Amino acid sequence: MGSLHDPPLLPQLIADGLNRREDEPCINLGGATASYADVRRQTSCMIQAQRHVGLGRGSRIAVLSKNRPEVLSNIAATFVNGGVLTPLHPLGSVDDHAYALRDAESDCLVFDGRHFAARAAALKAQLPELRLLSFGPSEVGADYLALGAEFEPQPLDPVDVGPDDLATVVYTGGTTGKPKGVVMPHRVWAYMTMIQVAEWEFPDPLRMLIATPLSHAAMSLLAPVVVKGGSFTVMEAFDPDEFLGIIERERITATMIVPVMLYALQACSSYETADVSSLETIFYGASPMSPAKLEAAIAQWGTRFFQFYGQTEAPMVAAHMKRAEHDLSRPWRLASCGRPTPWITLALLDEEGHPVPHGEVGEIGIRGPLVMAGYKDLPDETDAALMGDWLHTGDVGRFDEDGYLYIVDRTKDMIITGGFNVYPREVEDVLSTHPAVSVAMVIGVPDAKWGEAVKAVVVLRPDHEASDDLTVELKALVKAAKGSTHAPKTIDYATEIPLTPVGKPDKKQLRAAYWEAADRAVG
Repeated sequence: MGSLHDPPLLPQLIADGLNRREDEPCINLGGATASYADVRRQTSCMIQAQRHVGLGRGSRIAVLSKNRPEVLSNIAATFVNGGVLTPLHPLGSVDDHAYALRDAESDCLVFDGRHFAARAAALKAQLPELRLLSFGPSEVGADYLALGAEFEPQPLDPVDVGPDDLATVVYTGGTTGKPKGVVMPHRVWAYMTMIQVAEWEFPDPLRMLIATPLSHAAMSLLAPVVVKGGSFTVMEAFDPDEFLGIIERERITATMIVPVMLYALQACSSYETADVSSLETIFYGASPMSPAKLEAAIAQWGTRFFQFYGQTEAPMVAAHMKRAEHDLSRPWRLASCGRPTPWITLALLDEEGHPVPHGEVGEIGIRGPLVMAGYKDLPDETDAALMGDWLHTGDVGRFDEDGYLYIVDRTKDMIITGGFNVYPREVEDVLSTHPAVSVAMVIGVPDAKWGEAVKAVVVLRPDHEASDDLTVELKALVKAAKGSTHAPKTIDYATEIPLTPVGKPDKKQLRAAYWEAADRAVG
């Protein structure tokens, strides 16, 4: 049993949310609606199916699936049953998946039988002891849904877990080196849920549209949405015009996007004509948003935007900027990620880990129950990340006089050119103000004279074409705004930018192409 002062954790929060309601809609996908009672019954049957195959408190369960309602029920079942969850991204490689399964010591892989049977078979070949449960019939695993249907639904009775017991092992994205397994005890998820319920501007009624991978999004939204009695509408994959069509048809009141999704929406045919009057809150985060694109979206849709800031090691709720703070009379604020949440301690640190004087730039450090326990089986990396009793985020930030936090850039993305420091985000924000630019990505590339040179990779809007004149214009735009040091020495044009599996611009992958070419030229 829990101790006297333990708070309710995710198993209790999810079970209580599902138990409180009956016929109210909970999940909508593909024209079908599952009520709270439906999801509660399926969750109970999945718990019994897990126990039938030997999975219970502390079992390590990974999930690999496209968006389908059972993903939510399985997440609920795993937590209520006391399991430890590891989401695998649908776009990951077989090597990435095998590494995560092995590193997380996974007992079972739950997978989408329609789309990932071959991948599950390949993973089973590498990890013979891995149990397989399939959403639906599959030749390579037991049918999870059919097995669950053999049981009668029972009342949800959460397994007893403590705040420091393991809840998830989530893998950081990365294209160089192996991803790190972020060890997250239950206190992290319970504290995040508390902050979301207290601080996030969830509408009432809450009809939440999800177009990002549900295996990841549901981890952060399941508890607060069911606590508030909201419903999920789930897209199998993001399509800008269909996304806006669903908002209009289903009278969606809230959604969550990453910046590249907004840029795609702004370029689609129905952006200016879709009826989004029901939409009260657009939650966005995961990577920096172009202030110019955000300003244009606010001018089009109004102050519906709510920004969140965090990282895998301290997820989502370290800082936020509420709807009313997206104020077009203060356009400089749109480059901010808001103010630190009152529920954590956030400071800017110097190289020795001490808070910098007010107004100076420093690395963002975080303290509080939101912070991870560490990286799985990586003591040196854990010690470095948590040095001095701060989570060192790797993000460089500054505060303005009103206490708003601005992410200058990632420490590892800084370009040193001719001895001067250039933060790519500052250049990207300037380039994004040009009407021809849809997305801009700035990196440092090898240069014999400067060490590194500033290079921009630009995706143009559909109605514009690359030209020498445009290149000159873009370089001049940056030079006028930031000076010649920041102006790109070269600009490449691309049809798309590389993204990590969670939709962030992948500078590692982009940078690698240029640096590998330089290494080959030298060697």
